[in-house]
Amino acid sequence: MKLFGRDYKRTDIEKYTGNIYQIAGTRHYELVEGRGKGTRAIDINTGSGFNFTVLPDRALDISLASYKGINLVYLTPNGEVNPAYYNSRGFEWLHSFFAGLLTTCGLTNISNPCVDGNEELGLHGRIANTPVEKLSDNSGWSGDEYIIEIKGEMKEAILFGSKLEMKRKITAIAGQKRLKINDAVRNYGPCETPFSILYHINAGFPLLDEGSELIIASRKVEPYEGDEISAREIDRWHEFTSPQGCFKEQNFLHTMISDEDGYGLAAIINRKLLGGIGLYIKFKTDALPYLSEWKMLGDIDYVAAIEPCNVPCQNRVELRRQNRIQFIKPGETKEIEVEIGVLDGCEEINSFKNKIDTLKKA
Repeated sequence: MKLFGRDYKRTDIEKYTGNIYQIAGTRHYELVEGRGKGTRAIDINTGSGFNFTVLPDRALDISLASYKGINLVYLTPNGEVNPAYYNSRGFEWLHSFFAGLLTTCGLTNISNPCVDGNEELGLHGRIANTPVEKLSDNSGWSGDEYIIEIKGEMKEAILFGSKLEMKRKITAIAGQKRLKINDAVRNYGPCETPFSILYHINAGFPLLDEGSELIIASRKVEPYEGDEISAREIDRWHEFTSPQGCFKEQNFLHTMISDEDGYGLAAIINRKLLGGIGLYIKFKTDALPYLSEWKMLGDIDYVAAIEPCNVPCQNRVELRRQNRIQFIKPGETKEIEVEIGVLDGCEEINSFKNKIDTLKKA
């Protein structure tokens, strides 16, 4: 285990500590106020300065995240809302959206509400408001490494309709400033069903600020069809300003380039924040070939999201019209891998950016 610039064996750590949580580990509790009351939470301390909070009652999504005491994410005015308040109609999803480090969207619809055939579909789907089943905390030693591991299952199913199950595993290694999400989505029903998934990863102040920059290994960036505001701002997709009052949101679709290991890369960086801080993501592009970018630089609503997805961020009706809709067959499992981590200092930022620049020039 590498901690505080030194290498330690398990026997060393056990001599120095009465409880592993002195330096790394998990703490389980419940929220007790407002619309969050009763919501289970797990604080994860990696021992590297990278801390985050997992919400078992919200599909094992991740709300707060910080690095060395510096906030990395945007939290909506809603805060962390108990899923009992979820309303699936229209845009009501926004009343329970906390944003945070990760809100998962899907599994049968993302983007705007629509009516597909005889099925009414709300904004961004139901999965983010689905409580976990079979929750387990398997954190423990593996040799001289302390592995933090949270696992669980969520079901999105309906009588006479789609029957999907998502198994999620979140892993972090003590001393490292990153986490990995492994999802396996299985169709356990008898019929083929539409499948859309998007990982809504949300940067906020002070990481997001005037002069922050977005870097993405994409071969193509474009506004969504009919979005005139984003079309006008296409040349500034990677730039951020200070809060701009009643800002009109912008959305851009990136078609990703893969590195030699099959990963897509993106990061939001702030070179002026304590010598340079960045929030990066890497994800397998065979499962997630696109990234949707969301810029919302208004007062209070000040957030930028990088959102890997298996289809463009459009609802089922639009995806059908464009012949881009994806399906999952009976018995089929879709496996997805996403890593989220921190870039600390200009050297790490430059190394990550250089890799992206090299991919884009190839």
